[in-house]
Amino acid sequence: MNKEHYLDPSPEAIQQLAALPNDQPLHMLNYLKYNEVMDDSGKTGRVLYKEYMQEALPFFEKVNAKIVFKGIPSIQVIGPNNDELWDEILIVSYASKKDFLAMVTMEGYPAHLRSKALKDSRLIFCK
Repeated sequence: MNKEHYLDPSPEAIQQLAALPNDQPLHMLNYLKYNEVMDDSGKTGRVLYKEYMQEALPFFEKVNAKIVFKGIPSIQVIGPNNDELWDEILIVSYASKKDFLAMVTMEGYPAHLRSKALKDSRLIFCK
């Protein structure tokens, strides 16, 4: 796995996303690597991410976002043998880019919990 860690979108990625049409359905593919060490509360990244999802669920519901897949990678069939697998993969469906952007910018959206929970992540836009 890459030694660099990514938790927030780059300005370039935001510009690319902003340039896409607002009204087309999309899926966001989430690769998640949890913090192993406990935070000040004594919770691991996996526990904090579960809390993030519980707090984020009402925001998902407001924009009719749906979790269409959630799973734990177990065997890498194609790729280098020395690649470390992600802890979890999540695919979320949104009716539009506008809905996705509205959700993540809503007041109270728990992005801070996501950041505390994760050591590394990838968020990939899929048509």
